[in-house]
Amino acid sequence: MKKNWLLLSVIFAVMFVLAACNNDGKEAAKTNDGNKDKPKQTEENKVDTTSLPMEVTNEGDVIKGGTLKVGLVTDTPFKGVFSWELYDDAFDSEIMAYATNVLFELDGDFQIKDTGIAKLDVDATNKKAKITIQGDVKWSDGKALTAEDLIYPYEIIGHPDYEGVRYDDDFKNIVGVEEYHDGKAKTISGIKKIDEKSIEITFKKVSPAIYSIGDGLWAYAAPKHQLESIPVKDLISSDAVRKNPVTLGAFKYDKIVNGESVQFVANEYYFKGKPKLDKVVIEVVPSSSIGEAMKTGKYDIATSFPTNQYDGIKDLSNVSSLGRPELAYSYIGFKVGKYDKASSKNIFNEKSKMNDVNLRQAIGYAMDIESVTEKFYQGLRVRANSLIPPVFASYYDDTLEGYHYDPEKAKELLDKAGYKDKDGDGIREDKDGKKFSIRLAAMSGSDTDEAIVEYYRQNWKEVGLNVELTTGRLIEFNSFYDKVQADDPEIDMFMAAWGTGTNPSPIGLYSEGAEFNMSRYVSADLSKMLENIDSAEAMDPKYRSEAFRTWQEYMSETAMTIPTMFRTEIIPVNKRVKNYNAAYENGFIDNLHAVELLADQPVK
Repeated sequence: MKKNWLLLSVIFAVMFVLAACNNDGKEAAKTNDGNKDKPKQTEENKVDTTSLPMEVTNEGDVIKGGTLKVGLVTDTPFKGVFSWELYDDAFDSEIMAYATNVLFELDGDFQIKDTGIAKLDVDATNKKAKITIQGDVKWSDGKALTAEDLIYPYEIIGHPDYEGVRYDDDFKNIVGVEEYHDGKAKTISGIKKIDEKSIEITFKKVSPAIYSIGDGLWAYAAPKHQLESIPVKDLISSDAVRKNPVTLGAFKYDKIVNGESVQFVANEYYFKGKPKLDKVVIEVVPSSSIGEAMKTGKYDIATSFPTNQYDGIKDLSNVSSLGRPELAYSYIGFKVGKYDKASSKNIFNEKSKMNDVNLRQAIGYAMDIESVTEKFYQGLRVRANSLIPPVFASYYDDTLEGYHYDPEKAKELLDKAGYKDKDGDGIREDKDGKKFSIRLAAMSGSDTDEAIVEYYRQNWKEVGLNVELTTGRLIEFNSFYDKVQADDPEIDMFMAAWGTGTNPSPIGLYSEGAEFNMSRYVSADLSKMLENIDSAEAMDPKYRSEAFRTWQEYMSETAMTIPTMFRTEIIPVNKRVKNYNAAYENGFIDNLHAVELLADQPVK
């Protein structure tokens, strides 16, 4: 999970918002004499997720070159920050996947392999790691990739003027980075150039996380020859980031219409050889339109395809539907503090409205997540019981109960906490007998996103809680995260999702120094548990597994962040596409250069 929020990290793992639901979801918002209509279960329509393939071959004679057409499914413009060190938008990361500067390739257990642009050698005893460029690798402008380019990302993130979100507790594990960030040193003492193709990094501690791009290890190179003349504080608005980024990926940027589309052309300097495609064109397409667009052959591939629309494409003759478990989970978070920019720390407020464990647990038990997953997602989403997705099999614990639908238990907890209906209107007052309401921030999408949120609001109302929407409506994606990250005082709780990246370590999302710790909860116990997960002792697999279990139980009990859904990702691919692989090992990123087309235009 580490610092790489939204980080594709090699395998195109992204953060997902609450996916849009079809219009049937409106049934969930109806009332009948004050009682909700529980969504009807649709067991007979459930998808056997184990039967969904992860790759397509589509045999036939290929054309030379051609343009791959990609639909970027979003109801909001992308920001257009094309830098792994600076971006904070899921859609920017999906775009950058086609021109990624990633150094390492991972195996099926999300461990760094010796293939890829660079090789990692770890000396755990001396808390050092060596990164070596393998072969003569060039940037998309023909300049050689050097050791300076491996060091420069660390200097960007650690710089005193860096205003991004990746300078966190994980990153501070690098020796000397805090002194550099505080302006007390001109260089990071723990990072040294060995020769033109290799660097050495010294860490305060080395744990198993380093092999999954954790412990402060950064997965990307940055083109120092293009960026070093630009002040760090100006990078995010520079042409080098917004208009003409230099890349190491299979494709390089050609034309950018900010917020709308990006055209890539083949990178002739790509280290695996020039791609077989001539171009890739990525266009923003609304979630309400992508199903019809795939049906009519407008696009070859759809990113972040709305799961609830699977019925509309699963039987199409011109589309193959791939599926894989997502490195992600949806959740509901509770605001219990603030993030202090000056100290780069989360400040827990014990007197905050939501700092009542019984209240938070009651909110979790009151949510009828099971019916929502069955009604709208056909088995492609299931109730989550942990903050570790099942795809991390070594650390996910399927014996955890989590928060199942139990309104009677929710009522008992609220009674116990002193939230009682004093005036007989069906809504509970606070412990002092005063009017009590909770302000919820949730993201906008289709009409049925609102229906699902309204269904949950009815769930909460039935146990006596008045939950109102922040701003009075659902909030547009970018504005939502701006408000949540800024700790807007109008937000008491929020519904969101994390893409975990390839490293299951939770330090980057829940530590004292993690800006992504959106609830702002901090405790000595939590800090110790996070430390244990990524400790030297955790080199023992049994020790680390037990440390993960302890943390998962603690997070469930404190209920500062309650996981709501695990999901299976659907990736529709037009049948003119050959050699497209969505598997995490040797998948999309690693083999993008090998993708070919069987026709000049997508099959209709």
